[in-house]
Amino acid sequence: MLTLRKATGQDSDLLYNWRNDPVTRHASHDTSEISRDRHEAWLAASFANPHRLIFIAEERGRPVGTVRVDHGSDGTAELSWTVAPDARGEGVATRMVRLVVDDISRGCPVRAEIKAGNDASVKVAEAAGMRLFTEDRGVLHFYREASSTRMQSRR
Repeated sequence: MLTLRKATGQDSDLLYNWRNDPVTRHASHDTSEISRDRHEAWLAASFANPHRLIFIAEERGRPVGTVRVDHGSDGTAELSWTVAPDARGEGVATRMVRLVVDDISRGCPVRAEIKAGNDASVKVAEAAGMRLFTEDRGVLHFYREASSTRMQSRR
């Protein structure tokens, strides 16, 4: 069973290693390797940002991926995700993104930016109910409306 928990400072090494993995870097907007100092500064700023959430997905206690949620001033939530190198091909991304999207889309629209050619992430976004609405300079923009029906069904 896949579970999500909020990331903590103890996840720094894990997140650093996942971010610098060559496959992850290739799929990122910024493909450069990140220094430890830059990562630590980013993580500290992320934890201090009240509009950002970072989740660690775990399966049977094993960390298998991460989803970042940035709540924008326009009322949308932008998602970004990474799968642990040793968990790729297990359907982790689809399950963890769906968990996050199903929860946060009850209150706000959800979006994601995916580099063109990243077919795996396109499938994840589509499985989470996001649809491609535009492409701009090699970046695919996906969007899902807020779901009022899910809010009503939970009452």
